[in-house]
Amino acid sequence: MQCAPPPTGGVLIDPMAYGGHAETDLAMLALFGYPFLDEVIAGYDEVSPLADGWRERVGIHQLAPLLLHCVLFGGWYLAETMTVARRYA
Repeated sequence: MQCAPPPTGGVLIDPMAYGGHAETDLAMLALFGYPFLDEVIAGYDEVSPLADGWRERVGIHQLAPLLLHCVLFGGWYLAETMTVARRYA
């Protein structure tokens, strides 16, 4: 299925799009406070069991989007970004 461009001819391309990895998906949902995260985690784990230690790697998957938000929105995300980065320093 091919999507037609909007009437304006403008197109938006997400610079953070990627092929998908369960740990990254879950980390992004956690980062932005998805309200049904426990149910989603259970679903992922049921279909394709998550690797041991995945919870310890959540922050690694969150760092790139957090850094991007620091650039786009300034200091609002700086404290959270630094807290996550220090976990892996």
